[in-house]
Amino acid sequence: MTFAHPIVLIALAIPVILIVLQWLARTRALPLPFDHQKIANRRWLEIILNLVNILPHLILATLILIAAGPRTFERPKSERELTNILFCLDVSGSMNASFGPGDRFAAATESLNEFLTYREGDAFSLMVFGGDNLRWVPLTTDVSAFKHAPAFLHPSKLPRWFNGGTYIGKALKQAQKELLTTETGDRMIILLSDGASFDLSNGNDVKIARDLADNNITVYGIHIGGGAPPAEVSVISSITGGETFAAGDPAALNAVFARIDEMAQASLVRLTPDPVDNFKPYVITALSLAGVYLLTLFGLRYAPW
Repeated sequence: MTFAHPIVLIALAIPVILIVLQWLARTRALPLPFDHQKIANRRWLEIILNLVNILPHLILATLILIAAGPRTFERPKSERELTNILFCLDVSGSMNASFGPGDRFAAATESLNEFLTYREGDAFSLMVFGGDNLRWVPLTTDVSAFKHAPAFLHPSKLPRWFNGGTYIGKALKQAQKELLTTETGDRMIILLSDGASFDLSNGNDVKIARDLADNNITVYGIHIGGGAPPAEVSVISSITGGETFAAGDPAALNAVFARIDEMAQASLVRLTPDPVDNFKPYVITALSLAGVYLLTLFGLRYAPW
């Protein structure tokens, strides 16, 4: 329990002094002849009358407490911490290959958009890569741009100089720069590709992975199509605390995204409770005391003679 204006509590000395004076005061200021007669001792009645007469002072004390601004603290709350998720999507020519009812690119973008519905409250970014890379959607919580991206980014519509190759290492370095602009929340890269990358050879995979891990960036790799994921991608995922998956068909791809959602649960941050006004119990107390005192005025009072 706290008070917004604790200095007002000094005024509580006034009702305290009045209560003490009331209790010490003589109940009869004017002696009468029958006061000297032997009558039954009714000390209990004097106590009741004193209690009744201090009710106004108790009401005053309650009003002073109200004026001091009583406060209490809300129950501590937890807030979901935002996760910054960057999708690295392969748009090389091989993503045109058949995959289920469509091609690999179509399946990847469809599963990606479904994954967005699992992660409401997170921030997302989309980067496409092949021989070069391009950030198509900056980090945002508005995912509407992702739904329209496939129409513009299909490998068949991109120039050959852009989709001629699979430079995963180059794309991960650029993705890291993008995620380092964030100041809060976890950082995650989901790499969707169907091929290997020569720029991860000769120990570059370990070097890139360590840089990502040092910046608290977790990488999940999804290999779309047949065969096993490239060993270099598995190394990067392992060092950064993620995992690599192989998706041989669209159903498996959807299952992989669901699995990533389970593994990368959003963390909760405990918030400091805020103080809130707490007048209700004091107002109820003041009104109750006033009601009782009003009832006592009908019969419980000292006679003036």
